[in-house]
Amino acid sequence: MMAKPATVFVCTACGNVVPKWAGRCEACGEWNTLEPETPSPGQNDRRAVRAGIRGVDFVGLDGETPLPARVPTGIAEFDRVLGGGMVPASAILVGGDPGIGKSTLLLQAAARLAGSGSRVLYISGEESVAQIRLRADRLGLRGAPVHLAAATVLADILAALSAEKQARVVVIDSIQTIWDETIDSAPGTVTQVRANAFALIRAAKTQGFALMLVGHVTKEGALAGPRVMEHMVDVVLHFEGDRGHQFRILRGTKNRYGATDEIGVFEMTGRGLAEVANPSALFLAERHGHVAGSAVFAGLEGSRPVLMEVQALLASNPGGTARRSVIGWDAGRLSMLLAVLDSRCGVKLSAHDVYLNIAGGLRVSEPAADLAVAAALISAATGVPTDPECVFFGEIGLSGELRQVAQTDLRLKEAAKLGFERATLPRRVAGGARRAASPDGIMLSEFGHLSDLVALVGKSSSDGGLES
Repeated sequence: MMAKPATVFVCTACGNVVPKWAGRCEACGEWNTLEPETPSPGQNDRRAVRAGIRGVDFVGLDGETPLPARVPTGIAEFDRVLGGGMVPASAILVGGDPGIGKSTLLLQAAARLAGSGSRVLYISGEESVAQIRLRADRLGLRGAPVHLAAATVLADILAALSAEKQARVVVIDSIQTIWDETIDSAPGTVTQVRANAFALIRAAKTQGFALMLVGHVTKEGALAGPRVMEHMVDVVLHFEGDRGHQFRILRGTKNRYGATDEIGVFEMTGRGLAEVANPSALFLAERHGHVAGSAVFAGLEGSRPVLMEVQALLASNPGGTARRSVIGWDAGRLSMLLAVLDSRCGVKLSAHDVYLNIAGGLRVSEPAADLAVAAALISAATGVPTDPECVFFGEIGLSGELRQVAQTDLRLKEAAKLGFERATLPRRVAGGARRAASPDGIMLSEFGHLSDLVALVGKSSSDGGLES
C-alpha cells in the first residue's frame, strides 16, 4: 500500500518549503505566508528515468530573430502599456483590487479584438455566461463575436483549447478559480495556482495564442499566489485606482517585449472604461489657483509626462505627537523632506500635523516629486500660494541641494502644451547634465539649494509663517 504523501508548507512570497507550519517564513521574514501543499504521487521522485532522453541544442548570439508581430487590442492606452499590442504565444497577468474593473477592461479588449477579425475565447470561472452577457449589454458589446465559456476544471479547458486551431487570444478570469483534479488541494491554493498557470502558459506557447490571466491581489495590493507565477508570465500589469475616483491606472511592472513602468489612464463611466488621451488636463481640471499648500508637479510615468497637483495641509498640534498622513506618495520620503526643511532651511513643522495628497488618485514614486512637495509644504507654512502658472520638479538631497532629474525637456514640453508659463527646477551644476531647452513661452527658474526657494517664498510672506 502506497503511503500518503506528506503535507509540506510553501511560502507564497519566496517559495521556501518547510515541513511544518510557522507564523513567519524563515527565508524571507514575511508573516502568515505559509500555505499547505500536498505533493502529487511521484512529484518528488527524482530517480525516475525517462525514455528517449536527448540533449539540448545550443546556438550562438549572432543569429537573426525577427521582431515579434503584435496584435493591437484596439484600445490605445492598453496597447501603450503592452508596448504596442499583444505578442502571440505570450502570457499576460493582470492583477488589481476586487471591483476595480479588470473583467470590464478585458471584456472590452476581447470585444475590440474579436471585432477586428481575431478569434477570441473568454473563459470565466467566476461568472456564468449569462452574467457575462449582462455586462456586455451594459457596455454596449453584445454584438461582438467573442466566444464565451464558464469552466473551472483545468482538464476540460486544456481539451477545449487543444481543439481550437484558430484562437489568437484566450482570456482566463481568473487563475485562482481554476482547479486541477489531480492535485489534492482546493482552488486558489499555492499548488493549484502554480500548476494551473504553468499548464495554461505551456498551452499558449505550444499553440501560439496570447494568454491573458486575471489574478487576485492580497490586502497589501500584491498579486496573490506564489511569486513564481509572476516569473512564468511575460507581462505583469497592475490595475490601480481608488474606487472613490473615476480614474483607473493600468501600470506595467514587467514586460519582456517592451518598456516597464508605462501607464495607461482610463476613466470609469456608465458605459465601461473610457480612454484618457490627455491625463494631465484631466488631473488638473478641478485645480484652483491662488490656494496655499498647492503645487503642480511635472512628473513622468514611463515615457509619458503627466502633470498633477500636490496638496499639503498643516494643522497646529502643539501638545501631542505630530501626525503625518500621506496619500499617493512615500511616507518615508515625506519624513525625510520635513527633516531637510527643519535642519537645512529653518522651516519648523514639528508642532504641526502634516497631510499630503496627490490629487486624482495617482500614486507617485519618482524622486522628482521632491521639489513640488517641498513647494506645497512651504506654501502651506507661509500661507503664500505658489504661482498657479508654474510647475515644479527636482530631487532634493539630505543636505538640501537640488538634483537634476531625467527627461527635463519632455516635462517642460508637457507643461507648455497645457499653458503653463514658468517652471521651477534644479540648477545645472558644472560638468552635469545638459541644460534643458526651454520651450516657447516657458520661463525657467533654476535653484541650487532648497533654502533659495524658501527665501524667495519668505520674502512674499506677510505673517512670518517661517520660523528660523
